[in-house]
Amino acid sequence: QVQLVESGGGLVQAGGSLRLSCAASGRTFSILTMGWFRQAPGKEREFVAAIGWTFGNTWYTDAVKGRFTISRDNAKNTVYLQMNSLNPEDTAVYYCAANLYGSNGRPVEVRSYADWGQGTQVTVSS
Repeated sequence: QVQLVESGGGLVQAGGSLRLSCAASGRTFSILTMGWFRQAPGKEREFVAAIGWTFGNTWYTDAVKGRFTISRDNAKNTVYLQMNSLNPEDTAVYYCAANLYGSNGRPVEVRSYADWGQGTQVTVSS
């Protein structure tokens, strides 16, 4: 099992930036990919971005391409989500998640991820 703790959420005006962090602990050697997801009120949890833990390959949902950047620091067991040009539609609770070796799912799918953080609120005002 991998324990995940997110930080960095908050309130920002449209056009602003935030950087989310997710610190992993526990069985980090079993991580295949790390992902960020978000869930707005009344909506399903949706994929935002993911990164391969070993090789750093990345995936993004179309809505955030060119605005968000996912990165990782393996020495710190931490994954980041740099969010620029934020707009009110980005308002949601953001979760990081760990996809472990042995998973058959794709990095963009919620069901692929075994371990989740508690979430951090991001609110973008217009």
